[in-house]
Amino acid sequence: MTFRDIIPSLRIPVIGAPLFIISNPDLVVAQCKAGIIGSFPALNAREGDGEPIMLEAWLKRISEELDRYNQANPDRPAAPYAVNQIVHRTNQRLERDLEICAKWKVPVWITSLGARVEVNEAAHSCGGIVLHDVINDRFARKAIEKGADGLIAVAAGAGGHAGALSPFALVQEIRRWFDGPIALSGAIARGDAVLAAVAMGADAAYIGTAFIATQEANAVEAYKRMIVEGGANDIVYSDLFTGVWGNYLKPSIAAAGMDPEDLPRSDPSKMNFSSGSSKPKSWKEIWGSGQGIGVIEKVVPAAELVERLATEYEAARARLFSQPAAPARREYAVSA
Repeated sequence: MTFRDIIPSLRIPVIGAPLFIISNPDLVVAQCKAGIIGSFPALNAREGDGEPIMLEAWLKRISEELDRYNQANPDRPAAPYAVNQIVHRTNQRLERDLEICAKWKVPVWITSLGARVEVNEAAHSCGGIVLHDVINDRFARKAIEKGADGLIAVAAGAGGHAGALSPFALVQEIRRWFDGPIALSGAIARGDAVLAAVAMGADAAYIGTAFIATQEANAVEAYKRMIVEGGANDIVYSDLFTGVWGNYLKPSIAAAGMDPEDLPRSDPSKMNFSSGSSKPKSWKEIWGSGQGIGVIEKVVPAAELVERLATEYEAARARLFSQPAAPARREYAVSA
């Protein structure tokens, strides 16, 4: 099976992006049952000394819940799920987590912060599909050269770690040489934006921030409220907190005693994923967010959010295809 074999079975062509701390089995299962690909970072399954392997417990729960749902709903099965692997050299759990994901035959693998052949091989060994997230054409080429099946184009405006390129520029550059699957990320919070992503050449939209404001999300109420109350002007782009450029909520930065308009640069050598965290512990109250939050009006169940996106998507399709054909090219006289 390829990623494009999955797309027609989805309610709408959307992947729920893996959210640091926030994505958990409740959210993933709800997303998949609603008809989109749900995902979580492997490192969200945190562990301490003497505790059981939490990642395996999460995969068991997700697999069994979706299997029960599919047996009860054979005509409307759940979408597959995805696990995000941080492929940074400081992720000391990576090798073990790859083995666990292969054991449970995770259907979709999302890789970040590094493209490595052995990670792609681990996914392919169990029939998994690998989508690697990239912020520019150079990284996209490296990912495909090392065996990724598809790409997640992380454009300007995406929540958390994000690129600075326009989605138009990023997708069209990749599409010049790559005809495989692409998911597009960057300020997508409405169904018509999902259709726009498909229209410009992506196979699916990659949506994260909107799912922070859901009942299943493992985010504190203050974080969800900040998403609902905020807009694009409340987002700042900084590399201070992890050494990688990303978008964050200004009010959360101000609440931590810093000036969001005057942040220093970070030292990339201090990135640390070895403890199961993609951010230093001291920044746990600095909250990531994409620029699309201006249309997020309330906290809702994940299924309700997916239904809204689907309704907007179909309405946008109806508007688009009910329009008359574009007029023939006109010739304009140019005055001397």
